[in-house]
Amino acid sequence: MKAIFFPALLLPVALIATPQQKITDQVPRAVSILNNWQAQDAVKAEKKVHLVYWSPADREPPTGYVVRLAAIMEDIRRFYGREMVRLGFGPRSIQLDKGKDGRPVIHVVRGEKPYASYGPESGGDIRKECLPVLTAAGLDPEKETIVIFCNMANWNQATRTITQNSPYYASGTNCNGTAWQVDSPILNLDFLDKKEPRVKDGQYGDISVGKYNSIFIGGICHELGHALGLPHNCERPDEKEAFGTALMGSGNRSYGDQLRGEGKGSFLTLAHGLRLASHPIFSGSSKGLDIPANAAPTDIRINNLGKSFSFSARVVADPPVYAVVGYMDPAGGGDYDATTCTAVPDEAGNFTLEADALAAGKAGVFRVVTLQANGAAGSFASPTPQFTYPYRVDKEGTVDTSSAAAFAALRPLLAEVAASSTIAARNILRGIAEKKPDPKLLEAGEVIASSLGFRAGKAPSAESRSPCRLSEASMTEATVGYGKAIPNRLPGDNLLFSCGARLFSRGLYAHAPAIHRWDLGGKWGSLKGHAGFPDGIDGGSCVFVIKGDGRELWRSEKTGPGTLRSYELPVDGVKELQFIVEDGGDGNRSDWGCWFEPELSL
Repeated sequence: MKAIFFPALLLPVALIATPQQKITDQVPRAVSILNNWQAQDAVKAEKKVHLVYWSPADREPPTGYVVRLAAIMEDIRRFYGREMVRLGFGPRSIQLDKGKDGRPVIHVVRGEKPYASYGPESGGDIRKECLPVLTAAGLDPEKETIVIFCNMANWNQATRTITQNSPYYASGTNCNGTAWQVDSPILNLDFLDKKEPRVKDGQYGDISVGKYNSIFIGGICHELGHALGLPHNCERPDEKEAFGTALMGSGNRSYGDQLRGEGKGSFLTLAHGLRLASHPIFSGSSKGLDIPANAAPTDIRINNLGKSFSFSARVVADPPVYAVVGYMDPAGGGDYDATTCTAVPDEAGNFTLEADALAAGKAGVFRVVTLQANGAAGSFASPTPQFTYPYRVDKEGTVDTSSAAAFAALRPLLAEVAASSTIAARNILRGIAEKKPDPKLLEAGEVIASSLGFRAGKAPSAESRSPCRLSEASMTEATVGYGKAIPNRLPGDNLLFSCGARLFSRGLYAHAPAIHRWDLGGKWGSLKGHAGFPDGIDGGSCVFVIKGDGRELWRSEKTGPGTLRSYELPVDGVKELQFIVEDGGDGNRSDWGCWFEPELSL
């Protein structure tokens, strides 16, 4: 697919919309789609956020925790409400389950074991201990959004030091979610505006008591966002100037900073305001709540605009898609540094996302999420197992979208290959070939299609043609740390090999710990290729090692996502060749190592 190029500097200034112009343009149209669908055969909901206070068996809740946490949660409710009003959605916010006294209900749970038996990894066990109490209160925890405050902080009044050993994370959807938080005696809304006194936190060091509360009240607000289904993203440069720090980026550390004159505080991005608008807790509608995300894009087009690019497609679904969010995620750093762009489909379902907040000098992936009127959020461009659209930005800010365009063009083929539909894959490949695409794109498509019913060729010791492609040669061993060692494709649906937005036709999936071994017969002269992580994997680290007859020929530096390692080595006289992928020293989670286009030459 040949991208159209328009020099970004020639774009009229008037076409560069400000954050407020985007809100003014998009939100009324999104709300109209959302409200019209929810109003037909309306199903009203009174979904609320439910609070739990959990303590280990050998601890009592600190004095006054009910009043403190009630004030904090009310402030968080006001924060979400103010932000939704600012974004143009009207007075929508979280709803708290309240008792007759008007305060939020807090369900108290005593743990089964003492403090020493729990830690940050104990979230599942703690939640399990909370379930009977919630069930006895008439709640179905699998259909509710729950915040669990863990009494796992250690406060020393004399030394003014504090540490915490608590779960502190969350996950959720439009249907349910759980957030684990930590409580402490100095977690107090009344302290949020105080620059004095100082406290010494085990993670954040010497900070004011106000900053401590920014971090940990902001943390409650941030993790609640995850429980409501919000992913990470940081603020765009234009949003930072206008509004401050995005809540779902680093905004968990800036909540209330403006009260101490230390910044603009935290805000909700338009991307996340759009997503929350259909959540049953915010919308008051449970219509179609159990319908899973089912939006499927067609006619995907990626146009290079010089220092930005556009992603256009058509999406028609039931429930209707009222908004689409694009995430521009640079390699490394997790997804905290992902910026966003948004669009609202027209009556025919057509939309265009303008990817114009890119990090210079970095490769990245573009992910697209469709928001449906029942609250379901479907991604057709997530890291795994679906699709990513890799791109690269040079130091001057010029973007290369050739790899993203290849992924878009091959997407129908990849779907059929993932479904093991051999005949359909061949027919689609024939149609792609008729369009006479870039040879590299066509070759990648041919190799992916041939991975169905793959049969290895001769062992290198028996091969006479040069070069010998190792991904297609018979091996004496192939083991990987996760999934199956299938040559020339990745597991799941995201099948193509690319690293740093560079497309490779062939490769070996080698999640650490992994080993691939070949019989060379001592007949080959040189070996070349590349190693790294496939685009879209953000996390993990590996070390790549090549051995010949047990002797180490090459060892990479510790390698993470977005970094491509290349090698070219003599292998004269080597009889046995080994490719080894080791964990980088931090566990093998997300260690999706890959060998790209390795080949031998005589």
